[in-house]
Amino acid sequence: MKMRTFKILSSALLLSATLVSCEDFLDKEPPSYVIPEDYYRSDDQIQAIANGFYTSVAPSTLGAFSDGATDIQAGMYADGKYAEGQWQVSLDNENWNWETVRSVNYSLNTTLDRYAKGEIKGSTHNIEQYIGELYFFRAYHYYSMLRNWGDLPIITEALPENEAALIAACKRRPRNEVTRFIIANLDTARTYLKDNFDPARNRVSRDVATLVKSRVALFEASWLKYFKGTPFVPNGEGWPGKAKDYNANYEYPSGNIDSESEYFFRIAAESAEEIAEKYKGVLTQNTGIVPQEEGEVNPYFYMFGAVDMSVYPDILMWRAYDKSKKVVHSSEVGVQFGNWGVGVTRNGVERFVMQDGKPWYAQHDGYTYDDSTIGSIREYTDPRLSIFLKEPGQKNVFKNMDASVTHAVPVEPYPNILNGNGDKGYSTGYSLRKGGTFDKALCENLYSYNGAISFRATEALLIYMEAEYQLTGNINSGHILEYWKAVRTAAGFSGDAIDPMTTIAATDFSKEKSDWASYSAGEQLTDPVMYNIRRERCCELLGEGLRSYDLARWRSYDQMMDEPYHVEGFHLWNTPMQKWYAASSLIADGSSSANVSNPELSEYLRPYEKNMTSGNLYRNGYTWKMAHYLQPMPIRQFLLTAPDHASIELSPLYQNPYWPTTADMPAEK
Repeated sequence: MKMRTFKILSSALLLSATLVSCEDFLDKEPPSYVIPEDYYRSDDQIQAIANGFYTSVAPSTLGAFSDGATDIQAGMYADGKYAEGQWQVSLDNENWNWETVRSVNYSLNTTLDRYAKGEIKGSTHNIEQYIGELYFFRAYHYYSMLRNWGDLPIITEALPENEAALIAACKRRPRNEVTRFIIANLDTARTYLKDNFDPARNRVSRDVATLVKSRVALFEASWLKYFKGTPFVPNGEGWPGKAKDYNANYEYPSGNIDSESEYFFRIAAESAEEIAEKYKGVLTQNTGIVPQEEGEVNPYFYMFGAVDMSVYPDILMWRAYDKSKKVVHSSEVGVQFGNWGVGVTRNGVERFVMQDGKPWYAQHDGYTYDDSTIGSIREYTDPRLSIFLKEPGQKNVFKNMDASVTHAVPVEPYPNILNGNGDKGYSTGYSLRKGGTFDKALCENLYSYNGAISFRATEALLIYMEAEYQLTGNINSGHILEYWKAVRTAAGFSGDAIDPMTTIAATDFSKEKSDWASYSAGEQLTDPVMYNIRRERCCELLGEGLRSYDLARWRSYDQMMDEPYHVEGFHLWNTPMQKWYAASSLIADGSSSANVSNPELSEYLRPYEKNMTSGNLYRNGYTWKMAHYLQPMPIRQFLLTAPDHASIELSPLYQNPYWPTTADMPAEK
């Protein structure tokens, strides 16, 4: 076996140190794969290579259904980015890691070269599918890095093993150019990927690539729109890329930032429309039933935790698990308790409209909003929240009751807010059962084997609604209303509640201030259509891991620089729920031993304001720094790429906005 290797010597040797840094960009045989030179010779070998990237790149909603550390869900512990001085520049940052890019590049280039030469045996149909998957994986990984870093080096080719070439490869391209590169890779993937290649839909498909294309385009279009004029966009005031000669004269391909944003919004709308038109008539329907015995049917509920997800046509891709092969997880165990400690916040609950389609604060026929118990919330709320919000007394399992397992909780108890352990505790009092199965056999710790969703077609309808409205400002444009009504119909609404105009007409922005998505650039929105498009997205995708990305691209954190935000959970004090707990067990004195927040702060449980001593950095609420929209570049990378390995300003790299170039220092703004 002949291997191209790269010796890593002592970091005391400056040249060696440079090679250690930049070898991440080398397009060489991945050492972890230990692949011989005669590999990449048959379609089954190419398949094996592609398979290796599914676990490291392809996403899934495995484990807790979580939008934790946002305004709609909160874990047991607050995130350091919301406290003064806790997020600091580090010497190293594992997220600035090019191992996956290097591995995909080597695999893709080797496969393309040998395929062009006719040196790969097997089915052309199969080989091209796997080539498409590799293009997809490169694009998707770059997208994850784009969200973290913004501007990035674009690396596609094998590099010679010399210092000058490796340092040159470190040049960061403007973020919109990176996005164009990602979309180009997805377009190429789409030309290779085959329709219905995998009927079970466990592999990347053309539809998946198209959906991701729309997602990526929407992200960048929004970012350029809302960060216009700031250092976070190319040529914005103070953009650090301008100080480097290779970016000094940069011009947008579309002419200016507004045209570039429009370019991406258009791609988002067109790509999303392609998927929406294909799947709008087969969206899985919510019957509004929380199954409590055999025979009670709700396809929408069961879709998120099914063992076999291939029966749901609107799931574009999912991961399968198999207990017999010990390919397992613990998702159902989390459902039995507090969703691994990630609770829904008060704001998360209040984002959902009521069953009549109006916000909670509006006038309703026959009822008023009542959050004094979880049951009273569920009774009249959005059918999606009603089925997923756990209520004491509900059955958590009723299938395979003879199964011998350790972690089943047959009947939902009162939320265990006094348990600070993420395994079984309830952080906010509100907990989701999204992804649940009611199957006791799946409740063995580390031995759940139900599927995990990677992509759903419904997202395409939501993307189209937002992108098309951004382009036209007209709710009657294109398919906006059609798709919106399709989403609401599938969600279980009926009558006037299906019509989004019912919600829009009843929206009062003064009542929506707790919703981060009601803000952009520190100012509350004034357009109720745009706001309710954001609301619909939040409610449909709750817990599916997209909230933080949305808040970032909308620039929806700025307002916390001026006014701290208090995360709240359920209505604990002065309600029947207070009596769920013995008075002696509730310690609300603000001491370091407190296990609930003091009612003088709020009648709602504040999970991060129990301990009000100086040791709790979140006792006065969440705060924000502009720098936190992107991660700080690690200092070692500047040193290793500077010509003298000491002068940071001479490195081709540049720091992200408002982060210093000194280790262990917090954001400047």
